[in-house]
Amino acid sequence: MRDLIRGVTEADWPQVAALEAGAYAGTALTEGEAALRSRAGAGTCFVLDRDGRIAGYVLALPYPEFHYPDLTHAEQTLHRCTNLHLHDLVVSAPLRRRGLGTRLVRHLTDVARARGFATMSLIAVAGKEPFWRANGYRPHREARLPAGYGSGAVYMSARVAALREAS
Repeated sequence: MRDLIRGVTEADWPQVAALEAGAYAGTALTEGEAALRSRAGAGTCFVLDRDGRIAGYVLALPYPEFHYPDLTHAEQTLHRCTNLHLHDLVVSAPLRRRGLGTRLVRHLTDVARARGFATMSLIAVAGKEPFWRANGYRPHREARLPAGYGSGAVYMSARVAALREAS
C-alpha cells in the first residue's frame, strides 16, 4: 500500500464528506459536504490518499484565537490572522491507531510553520483530548463552546514553534 498526503482536490470532496458522515454518525458534529468545503482554507487542507482512495483528511483554516467555526452555518468570512484552526481530522475506521492521524497533523504543522502561522488551535471532541495533548496541544477549559460540539469538547492550542518537528 502506498500512502500519499496531498492537497484536497475537487474530486475528493464526496469521499471526504462520506468519511466525515461515518466518523460522526449519530452526533450533531456531521456538517456535510457544503459546510466542509466552506471551511477549506487554501493550502491548509489535505487528504491521505491510499492507493487512489481517500483514507483520511485534515481540514484547517485561518481563524482568530479563541474563535471557531459555527457548526450550524457555512463559513462566510475569510479570516486573515496568525492562528491556523484545525477544524477536522478523520481517519477511516479500519485504519485508526496506526499513526496516520499523527502523520496528517505533522504534515499540517509543517505547512503552518512554512506559511508563518504563530499558533494552531482546535476543538477536541468525542474524548480525543489525550490524542491532541500527545501532539503538543494544551487545553483552555475557560473557553466557552456551543453545545453543538458535544459534551466534553475542549478548545486547545499550541505555539507552532513549540510543536515537534515531523519525523
